[in-house]
Amino acid sequence: MIDKINEGVFLINGELITDNSDPRVQNIDKKTASKGTIASKIICAHAQEDSYEAERFHIKFDAMASHDITYVGIIQTARASGLTEFPVPYVLTNCHNSLCAVGGTINEDDHVFGLSAAKKYGGIYVPPHQAVIHQYMREMMAAPGKMIIGSDSHTRYGALGTMAVGEGGPELAKQLLKKPYEIKKPQIVCIYLKGEVKPGVGPQDVALAIIKEVYDCDFVYNKVMEFQGPGIDNLSIDFRNGIDVMTTETRCLSSIWRTDDKVREYFAIHGRIDEYKELNPDNVAYYDSALVVDLSKIESMIAMPFHPRHAYKVSEFLQNADEILNITQQRAIDIYGNKIAAYTLRDKFRDGKMYVDQGVIAGCSGGTFENICRAYEYIDGKSTGNGAFTLSVYPSSQPVFMQLVKNGMIEEFLRCGAVVRSAFCGPCFGAGDVPSNNGFSIRHTTRNFENREGSRPADGQISWVALMDARSIAATAANEGVLTSASDFARDNGIEEKTYEYQFDKEVYNRRVYNGYSKPQKEAALQYGPNIADWPKQQRLHENMLLEVACVINDPVTTTDELIPSGETSSYRSNPIKLAEFTLSRKDPDYVGRAKEIKAAEEERLAYISGQPEGDKLKKAFDGIDDVIKLAYTTQIGSVVVATSPGDGSAREQAASCQKVLGGLANIAVAYGTKRYRSNLINWGCLPFTVGSLAELDLHNGDRIFIKNVKEAVAAQENKIDAVIYRTNGSVDNCTLTLADISKDESEILLAGCLINYYN
Repeated sequence: MIDKINEGVFLINGELITDNSDPRVQNIDKKTASKGTIASKIICAHAQEDSYEAERFHIKFDAMASHDITYVGIIQTARASGLTEFPVPYVLTNCHNSLCAVGGTINEDDHVFGLSAAKKYGGIYVPPHQAVIHQYMREMMAAPGKMIIGSDSHTRYGALGTMAVGEGGPELAKQLLKKPYEIKKPQIVCIYLKGEVKPGVGPQDVALAIIKEVYDCDFVYNKVMEFQGPGIDNLSIDFRNGIDVMTTETRCLSSIWRTDDKVREYFAIHGRIDEYKELNPDNVAYYDSALVVDLSKIESMIAMPFHPRHAYKVSEFLQNADEILNITQQRAIDIYGNKIAAYTLRDKFRDGKMYVDQGVIAGCSGGTFENICRAYEYIDGKSTGNGAFTLSVYPSSQPVFMQLVKNGMIEEFLRCGAVVRSAFCGPCFGAGDVPSNNGFSIRHTTRNFENREGSRPADGQISWVALMDARSIAATAANEGVLTSASDFARDNGIEEKTYEYQFDKEVYNRRVYNGYSKPQKEAALQYGPNIADWPKQQRLHENMLLEVACVINDPVTTTDELIPSGETSSYRSNPIKLAEFTLSRKDPDYVGRAKEIKAAEEERLAYISGQPEGDKLKKAFDGIDDVIKLAYTTQIGSVVVATSPGDGSAREQAASCQKVLGGLANIAVAYGTKRYRSNLINWGCLPFTVGSLAELDLHNGDRIFIKNVKEAVAAQENKIDAVIYRTNGSVDNCTLTLADISKDESEILLAGCLINYYN
């Protein structure tokens, strides 16, 4: 089904050559051929560097995108750093807090702020319910050869020929300040598609099969996935988009596809034919590795809680349900501990059938026009039933919704018992269609991390989410909640996929979207609600650093949802102080209290050097290291989070900034889950240390780590930094921390204490 090739490969006139002894590649220079990939050409076209042989690139993007739980912080950061106007098209969508259901007026206050910022600085403002962020960008902004950056991890428009990157807010603030985006030269992986999908198999099935294959082995980690091969010709644009948006879950840096007549037709339909261009690699192109995907062998898939990589064929799951549900139960125990005692999915499996409580088709992955039409083929004329099972459908934009009204699909879904809603990302991050306690939901959305569906374990609420393609969700709905494979359903019922005409009506955007790009009204005032707050001021890096461990996480991966929860916390993203109270609340509820205690010692230090008497917390912090008089003026005190691999998942900068607001100064990890989380740490002045393993340090809460001359080491971009551990049991150990691949710009940001200080 999927083959990994861990060495370099050539693509010659579209043919994949995996044998490096093949006579056709013997005299080809790999370095020259590596410049022939689509990805390398686009990077070079957007980088300050004039050669693809550079080790680092400094990139300017063509456009930017943010939604309403990120754009306030980005604009506030840029404003504090000297923002005067948006230098590129910057789209502010309102698809995350659009329900305005939590926190009183504060969600709508953010929207008012967003519109005022678009007017003042020259932005594009998409009101609530008009479109989810990535659908709008596909329809209106993406184009072959472009690069787009977005403050959402699923910023992926590769199937339309656009290399897009999801990043934390500070990286977008840099672009607003006309500063470049810095990356190490990425490896390019050829994703070679061949064959044709069987009836019943959809884009989510292909995506989950790929994620399962590559995630745990880091096959595409921080690399660019370039889709090639004859199988692309057999896929529609919506199908390609559905695969492409899920590449985020592989932990790749970005994605790109070759373009063809179907892409050309897409731009013609959307009134932007002049922006189309054909993208192909050179006749000879060299890739660092390859993934060969036989589309004809993909079957309907299901990704069990609590990650898209926990994927199985639906048929495999049903045949081995007891074993797989036991594995899922053990994962839940590992995550929740004794909180899971009263909860189990095993009760949902009875008499060889798996019973589902809820189905959701939504967002940038599931809510596309063709996907919804295809889903209807599996429930055509049937009923979702009047039992526990419910089905919700969220078209991804108002133009998509309008066309579904015109072709009768909305009426037919309603007649079947489904609920049709407006464009909204809520089911993807826990702010819409939250399942019942111990409920089981199947979703064509992007993620199924723990509690991302909106449950609150601290309050005794736990539910379960599995990812499936819209076709299988609809087939399950047709069976009134009995889990069903769409590929089996299609075979047994003789379903043949139809062709659906799509006409894009831009008028709804013309009448509702504010487009002020290149027309800033500099005299206009920003409109602030009572919850919108400035970022707290941060100190520059001191000569020495004293870290106290506030949290140790030994899990293989720690997601950004665990570092700072999604869902109900979204309403507080515009208030750094209030939001910080939720930091690690789902993973370590005592972390905030510990971090505040450590921060109190730093506050006593600042008071001491201002002439106040030394406090008890300050004395305790330096106890056994040196006296207060010697260290107080040169040594900054802060907390540190220790985790195996933190930061997988969302791009949200608050995973790092909330730690900094609480006095955090560093993370210690074996590796960082994504580049964007590491970037967030650096941009907020938190040192991203790594070690070979957590066991070699054996750190526990309360242990202190003294790092002498850390400022000097960061300024010199030193890779290895010596430190001393003062353990709570009284023992003292030397250790070495790694600060790998810190660039000159990153070093200067860390020295400044955060990005805002750096630009000021």
